[in-house]
Amino acid sequence: MTSVFRAALGEDAFSRLHPMLQRRFDVRLGGEACVGTGVMTQIRRGPWWTVPFLQIGRMRNILIPDVSENVPFRIDNRPYLDPLGRETVTFVREYVIDGKRRRFDATMILSDGRVVDYLGTHQHLAVDLDLSVQDDGSLLLRSGAQRFHEGPVSFRFPMSLSGRATLRERFDDADGRFHIDLEVHNDRFGFLFGYRGSFVCEWMPAGPVPPRLLPLRHEPRV
Repeated sequence: MTSVFRAALGEDAFSRLHPMLQRRFDVRLGGEACVGTGVMTQIRRGPWWTVPFLQIGRMRNILIPDVSENVPFRIDNRPYLDPLGRETVTFVREYVIDGKRRRFDATMILSDGRVVDYLGTHQHLAVDLDLSVQDDGSLLLRSGAQRFHEGPVSFRFPMSLSGRATLRERFDDADGRFHIDLEVHNDRFGFLFGYRGSFVCEWMPAGPVPPRLLPLRHEPRV
């Protein structure tokens, strides 16, 4: 089977990723899963008035209001077949700050040739992702249109009330680590949240996903 990211990028672009990024983003059913462990060297947020917005996101494991440095973290990338028959990959990031457990929950599927990122514990927010390979073999990911789904309610989420994420992931041959840099900006209010860090990966055969990593519900709408 072809992985979600390989299918979205296409063979030519995927082959231009650094070989270690090819392995990491080729997580798929019948293939491998991976677990990364490392350190977020910096976790940042915008001005004080962004905190209420971030606190709302925290309630569903979408955003967090914390600021810290050198925080150990874990990311689980595990493929599974969701109840709707879609191959799905988890991107669950977990860490502890001042005794408080924090998580970013994301599950990604392929729909009409693009990656759709469901954010949060209940997949309320479906976000289109634009992927591109940079000259150094890194992967650049930008978020696009967002749609909110809850029960009978479904609408395109206005970007004036949300954030646009830009994430770059690369592999450094010198230190043998994956490096990530994420920033989330609002079109009107500017910088909301971001982090940067590095990690190493352990690969294992794809198998059953621990229930704690699964969303509490699966949203059929994209």
